[in-house]
Amino acid sequence: MARDPLRLLRAWLTRARSAPAAVLRDYRSHHSTPTSTLVHAPHPYARALGLLAVTLLGAWLGLLIVGSVKAPVGPVDTNMTLRPSLGGGTKITVSPLGALELRSHVAPIRLDVDVDRLDPVRSQALVDHPDRFAGLQDEVTRDVVRGTGTLAFRSCVAVVSGATALGLAVYRRPRRALAAGGLALALLAASGAAAYATWNPKSVLEPKFSGLLSSAPSVVGSARNIVSDFNAYQRELARLVTNVTKLYDATSTLPAYQPDPSTLRVLHVSDIHLNPGAWEIIRSLVRQYRIDVIVDTGDTMDHGSAAENPFLDAVSGLGAPYVWVRGNHDSAATQKYLAGRRGVTVLDDGRAVTVAGLRIAGVGDPQFTPDRSVVAAGDAAERAAGARLAGALRTQRRAGTPVDLALAHNPVAAAETDGLVPLALAGHIHHRKNQRLPHGTRLMIEGSTGGGGLRAVEGAAPAPVQASVLYLDRGTRRLQAWDEITLGGLGLSKAEVSRHLPGENRPGATPSATPSPGAPSRAPSTAPRAPALLPPGPAGSSARAPSSSR
Repeated sequence: MARDPLRLLRAWLTRARSAPAAVLRDYRSHHSTPTSTLVHAPHPYARALGLLAVTLLGAWLGLLIVGSVKAPVGPVDTNMTLRPSLGGGTKITVSPLGALELRSHVAPIRLDVDVDRLDPVRSQALVDHPDRFAGLQDEVTRDVVRGTGTLAFRSCVAVVSGATALGLAVYRRPRRALAAGGLALALLAASGAAAYATWNPKSVLEPKFSGLLSSAPSVVGSARNIVSDFNAYQRELARLVTNVTKLYDATSTLPAYQPDPSTLRVLHVSDIHLNPGAWEIIRSLVRQYRIDVIVDTGDTMDHGSAAENPFLDAVSGLGAPYVWVRGNHDSAATQKYLAGRRGVTVLDDGRAVTVAGLRIAGVGDPQFTPDRSVVAAGDAAERAAGARLAGALRTQRRAGTPVDLALAHNPVAAAETDGLVPLALAGHIHHRKNQRLPHGTRLMIEGSTGGGGLRAVEGAAPAPVQASVLYLDRGTRRLQAWDEITLGGLGLSKAEVSRHLPGENRPGATPSATPSPGAPSRAPSTAPRAPALLPPGPAGSSARAPSSSR
């Protein structure tokens, strides 16, 4: 019996020692630990898109903060930067003269070059030693190559640093951060390769001017020289720097515009729609571009009523001959009243006249639809009118007096002249369109020179005021170039001027033949050429110049 208490004590001590383990087992049985199977791993596409977003944002921040390079180019100091862009290209800002944009490449990066200031020491050295101008073009080329090389290296560092830093902040994992930096470098390299593959040195032929540069394009040299001898571009670049130097140094008025005597200037307007401000715009363009003849492709009125006729009295004082065809908002009374104005030529039913040395024929719109109460006859009526015009053109050609320019209000009618005339003009649709028709005629459709008239206030934004200056060779009557002028609509002051060259007027192209084979025509010029560059734009307007070619 004495051993029983000892045995019980030992058993009790054993249970006491094992009690904590039993309690822990019981707790774990009622509070299980979450397993990894309950956590869903991110989808691989989501991870990839997240990494791409972090990379792009980080690369952009890197370029924004540390991606620019200050580089001297000739006598000026510039700031070169790469910027993300959907369209690519190069933008050169010459403050305070404005900017010059070139469609130099197609890639998701744009090269921005800002001319910060004129270095007084280097510019004075050029003034004191004029012989240095002879080597300026080589110096500018070396400076640009050196600056872009430095910019490329610094941009690589900037995108890698920015993407890596942002990746480390977002993921907090060095491996993912380095992946973001590597991806940024790869994207920049791919963009650079795309820019190299699509590099277009001929983009200098159709630059986009803004600011004072659009008012004084002689600063960038002669377009004719560039067209006839593209190798002269390097010299023209040096001339740009030289002339800008002189402008900064002299702070005098911009060089005066000198008209080119070998070029005919035609101002194409359309769809004025009773906007009285259009007359002042046209008058200013005639004066500043030295226009030889104004061509109006109709819809000058809005309802064609007799009460509106006094609006037309201004045409006699515009400063150039005025050639007009009837639009669908112009009545027969409108046409009769306008035919009696001094300096005005009204064309209809294929009538052809010679104005300022240019043979022009036109047809009035067969439909008079001033409001919605009149049911339009449709395109069939327009094609019939165009057929009458085409017949008149054939008659003129057989008579040995081929027409240089055909006019109609509706583009459907104007298209019927394809193959019978080098150039056809129209309006009606209130926006520009430029195309080569199947048989060689170029159809140019003008926007509304009146900004749509009272219709300008119907939309969310005012309609722009548009007109074009056409440059034709005085000997061959062939289109050499054209300038599209766009002014901001009601309440706006923006102005745009863009230079365009026909495909046959570009370096290496052969002059185009007459659209209709075998037809008598004037011999084409032996070398394509462009007229003198833009004269000053409308007074009091800011100016900008987008460019496109068709």
